[in-house]
Amino acid sequence: MTMPTADFDSLIATLEAESPIAFDGLRIDRDGETYSLETPESEQSGLDEDDLEAALEPRAAYVTNWHYWQKTVGGEGTSRRAFLRWCERAPLAAASDADETSAAADDLLEVPARYDALQEGVDREWGQLCLTARLVDDADGPAGERVYDLWHVDDTDTDLADLEVYDDPRDARDLSTADDDGRYRPLKTAPTLVSGWAFIGLSGAELVETVGFFYPATIANWHRELRGTLDVDHWLETAERQTGIYDVIDELPREAVEWMTEACCVDSQCLRRREWQYEEGDDLAVDGGDGQFPCREPCSLVVAAARKWTVIESEAKHTYELELTPSELNQLEELIDAVAEGRTDEIREADVYDGANRYRARYLRAKRFDDDGTLEARERHDD
Repeated sequence: MTMPTADFDSLIATLEAESPIAFDGLRIDRDGETYSLETPESEQSGLDEDDLEAALEPRAAYVTNWHYWQKTVGGEGTSRRAFLRWCERAPLAAASDADETSAAADDLLEVPARYDALQEGVDREWGQLCLTARLVDDADGPAGERVYDLWHVDDTDTDLADLEVYDDPRDARDLSTADDDGRYRPLKTAPTLVSGWAFIGLSGAELVETVGFFYPATIANWHRELRGTLDVDHWLETAERQTGIYDVIDELPREAVEWMTEACCVDSQCLRRREWQYEEGDDLAVDGGDGQFPCREPCSLVVAAARKWTVIESEAKHTYELELTPSELNQLEELIDAVAEGRTDEIREADVYDGANRYRARYLRAKRFDDDGTLEARERHDD
């Protein structure tokens, strides 16, 4: 890689305004008309401007890396910048930003190794998104400039010619609206994102915008968590501030909140990692999941469902008697499990050994339900 003259001139101008420059392993100090240069590979001092340029030429990656992050991307301390650095496995925190934690040390790449990786593309996963950071492959493009590609994780081995290619971040809104069956997706972070598309050659700003359309607020909340500033609203405080038709949800029993999180807030249903608990100091037993990005408060879908469960849990319990064979009891269990796990579409019509098979269910209905579709059960009264 050849060091662009414009990048070197920008470096000198910056040194004239502020010294030293210290970034990603590159350090340059200015003392009057002389400079000292330090990289992980070597140290040199007493350099004039021409000597500095010559010394930096074989280390052009450090200069173009500095220019890309400090001049092109900018925004030090922002979630946008941290996310883009995470995409290429760069250290997330500058030395001056001690509050921001970085990725695991064995996950990071220093500049020379990172540039080697960027030549081929550095892949990351964000929910069901596969992100690739790479150096521009246009010989006329700015040296060290990054571009970003984005597609569904299920399409990582699919030929680009077989995918619908987009370049406008706003197209992500339409792609994330419905699932594979055309049903509306009320929860953007549900693991039901359609595949068959790709965004190619995005700028850093465009990548962040596109991810934001797929998974709103996830980058900002991920960054807040890294910095230790994620504000978490737990269940009880969220429930108590509801008004209108939802002001009853604070009456949902605590054990029912456990059942609710097991139903809604697990990896199979939502890609966010639940950080909220019942209340501060009172953790829920259900695991919060392993998602890349945190969930800081009960979402609107959980709040809406909680209203129904609050009504159900307020009902008095009754004991019912009904006649079932052992196989029919097992079948009811299989039916509930199949619906809960969303696998009813996977059960073949010919597979009558599966309790959730359509014909098995119709047979049970014909046998145990009356003409009005009511299960033949009798309420038992203990007199």
